[in-house]
Amino acid sequence: MFLTTKAASRPYHLGTYPLESLPRDPSVALGETLRAPRPRQQRTTVPTGPLAKALRSCLDLFIGNALRTPAPARAPIPDDPHRRMVDVKGYSYFMNASQVGICRLPQSAWCTGAEPIPQHTHAVVLLLAHGRVPEQGNPAREWVQPAVADGADTRIGGIAVCLAGHICQLGWSAAPHVMAAAAVDAQRLAVLAGLAVREQDSDCMRNPYVEAFSLAVVTTDYELAVDEPLAVAALQAKGAAYWFGINGATSGRERNRRAKRATHLGPYPMETVKRVAKPTTLILDGEVPRVSKRAAFFDRALRGDLGAKAQHERNRFAFKQPHTAGMMPSMRSMVPVQDGPVNAAADTSRYRDPVANSRALKSLSYFLGADITGICAAPDYAWFSHGAAGEPIAIKHKYAVIMLIDQEFDTMEGASGDDWISGTQSMRAYLRGAEIAGVMADTLRQLGFPARSQTNADSDVLHIPLMLLAGLGELSRIGELVLNPFLGPRLKTVVMTTDMPLEPDQPIDFGLQYFCQHCTKCARECPCDAISWGPKVMFNGYEMWKPDAERCARYRLTNARGSACGRCMKTCPLNKIVTADGPLAQRAASWCGINAPVLKPLLVPLAVRLDDKLGNGAINEAKKWWFDLEVVDGVCVEPVKGVNRRGLNVEHQVDWEKQKIAYYPAHAMPVPNDLAPQPTDRKSAIAASARLETPAAAQARHARGEPAPPESKPTAPHPDGVQGQDAVKLIYTSPPSGR
Repeated sequence: MFLTTKAASRPYHLGTYPLESLPRDPSVALGETLRAPRPRQQRTTVPTGPLAKALRSCLDLFIGNALRTPAPARAPIPDDPHRRMVDVKGYSYFMNASQVGICRLPQSAWCTGAEPIPQHTHAVVLLLAHGRVPEQGNPAREWVQPAVADGADTRIGGIAVCLAGHICQLGWSAAPHVMAAAAVDAQRLAVLAGLAVREQDSDCMRNPYVEAFSLAVVTTDYELAVDEPLAVAALQAKGAAYWFGINGATSGRERNRRAKRATHLGPYPMETVKRVAKPTTLILDGEVPRVSKRAAFFDRALRGDLGAKAQHERNRFAFKQPHTAGMMPSMRSMVPVQDGPVNAAADTSRYRDPVANSRALKSLSYFLGADITGICAAPDYAWFSHGAAGEPIAIKHKYAVIMLIDQEFDTMEGASGDDWISGTQSMRAYLRGAEIAGVMADTLRQLGFPARSQTNADSDVLHIPLMLLAGLGELSRIGELVLNPFLGPRLKTVVMTTDMPLEPDQPIDFGLQYFCQHCTKCARECPCDAISWGPKVMFNGYEMWKPDAERCARYRLTNARGSACGRCMKTCPLNKIVTADGPLAQRAASWCGINAPVLKPLLVPLAVRLDDKLGNGAINEAKKWWFDLEVVDGVCVEPVKGVNRRGLNVEHQVDWEKQKIAYYPAHAMPVPNDLAPQPTDRKSAIAASARLETPAAAQARHARGEPAPPESKPTAPHPDGVQGQDAVKLIYTSPPSGR
C-alpha cells in the first residue's frame, strides 16, 4: 500500500485524533452522574449577521427533518456492542465529526424541563472543532467572526440528525440533540464519553486536542460499547508522539501545516499547480450544445427510457442502504431554498473588488467544509436548456463558484467500489455540498447579490465544464469525470452561481492527458466495460474519452450486490492522499507529477505497474466499518444477492477497436419537453462511433471554418410545450456532470 503501515492499519472507527492513547479515569463517572441536572437550554439568541442567519436556517431545516420513528423490524446485525460501536463511530467520522465518544445515559443527564425518553440507555456524543476566522482585510472575516460557533453547531447538528436516522433505519429508537436546543446535558455527556475534562467542578470543558468546539448528542436504546472518562492528565496529550502521528492518527505537523495556510487557499496547495489559458482537452465553444436534463441517463431511467427494471431501481439505487436514511429528508428539503429573494435594500457597493470577493468566497467555502474551491465565468453552454419537468431554463448568473467534496479516502479503501457503501459515499458528499452552497447562496442574497445553489438534487448547470474552466482538474479517461491532482477522482461537486463580481481562476495542466493515455486501469476494473480503452473522440464539442454512459447508468441503477458504483474512482492510481503524513514515495510521485512533466514518459508506465504490484485499489479490511445491509420495503435485510468484494482484475484486457460503446450525441437525445418514455436505440448509438471525429480532424475542420457535424445539433423541443404526464416523483436529478 502507498499509505504508511500505521495509517493503513489504523481501524477507521478510531478517527483521526489518537483518543485511544489518552489516560482514562473511570472514577470521574460517579461525580458526573451525581451532579444536579441542568435546566434545558432554549435558543433565545438572535443570529448575528447574514452568515449566522443562513446557518441557523440550515440547522432548523436539519432539525425539522430528523427521523425519530424506528423501522418496523430490526436489522439482522450482530448483538456484539463493540461491532455496533464500530459502525456508529465509523459513520460519524465518515460524516466528518472531529471526535466521537459513547457513554451510558444517566437519568441526571436529562435536562430539567425536558421530557426524557425512558427507553434510551446510551448517548453518542459528537464533537466538531470550530472553523478558522479569515484574516484581517478579507471581507469574509466580517461574515465569519460572529458565526464561528453557529457554523460548527450546524455541521455537527446535521451529523447528529443523520446518525439518529441511521439508527432508526436499523430498527432502534434514536433522537438527535443539538447545541442550545438539547433535552440532554451535552457537556456532562462529553465528560462521560471521554471527549472532555471538566475544569475544577465548573462548567468549563477542555478537550486534549481541540481548543474550541461544538457538541451534539444522539440518545438511543441501541446497545453500544462505551468509552471511559478521560483522566486530567489527558490534557497533556500534545507530546512528541502526537506531533509525529501516534498509531497512524493525523499528526500535529499536518494539522499545523493546514492551520498556517491562508484561509482562502484551503488545505491543498492548488496554487502550486501550473495554470494555462485553456483546458488541456479541446473544447470548441461554438459547437457545444445546450442540452436538457431529460437527456441525462438517470433521468432517462426515471422516465422509463431504459425499461421497467431501471425505472423501478432509479428511486432506490443510491438509497437502498441504511446510512442514507437520515440524509434523504434533509437533502430533499434543501431544494426549495436553493434560490430565493434578494435583499434589494443591501448596499452592494462594498463588494466591487472581484479579487477580494473571490478571496472571501473561497475562505467562506473552506470554513463551511469544502475541500477545494475554484471560480469561473459560466459559459452559456454550461446551462441546461430544459429542466427535469420539460420547462426551459434561463441563463441567470455570470459566475460560478465550484466546490469539491472528497468522497473520503479511507472509507473507499475499505470498499470494493461497488459494494453497499458506494451510494452512501455519493450521498454524503452531495449532502455536504448542498449544505455548503445553500448557506453561501443564502448569505449572498442577504448581501444583495443574486445567488443560487446548484446541487445534485436540482442543478440548472452542468458541473464538468465549470470544473475545467475553474482549474479544479483535467478531464480523465474515466470519461465524464474531472480528476483533481490532490483528490484524484474520488470527488463530488456542488456549484453556487451568482452575479457578485468575481475573479475567475485559470484551468490547470498537471499532465493528466499523458497519464490517462498510457493508463487503462479504470477501464480494466470497470465492472460493466463502460470506460473506453481507446483514444479520445470529439463528442458534442468536447475532446474526451467518452464512456458508454448508458451502460454505466444501467449498472449503477441495477447493481444487485451493492449500492450504485464508484469502482473507477476506487482503483485509479491517482486515488491517493497527499499530506505531510503521506508516504515519502507518494509525496515524491505527486510532486513530480505536478512539477516535473519532462519525467512523465519515464515515470508513468512505472507508476501504473507499481500501483498493481503494491495492490493499490484492492480492499483494505482495516478500513471497513459499515454493515452490508439492504433496505427493502423500509426494513434492513441481508443483501438479497450478496455483496461485491472484488479484487484487482489484472489480467483483464480488451481490444479497443472491438469495444462497442454507445454514443448518444445531441441529435440523438430525447425530446427535452416530452416526459413520456422515449426508449433508447442502442444499435444506432453503437453505429454512431463510426461518425465521430478525432480531435485532430475536428480542430482542422474548425480551422477551415467549416460547420459542426449535424450530430451536435440538439433534439428540438416539442413545439406545443411539455408533453406526456409527469407522474414520476423526482427524488433527485442525475449528477449534473454528464453531457
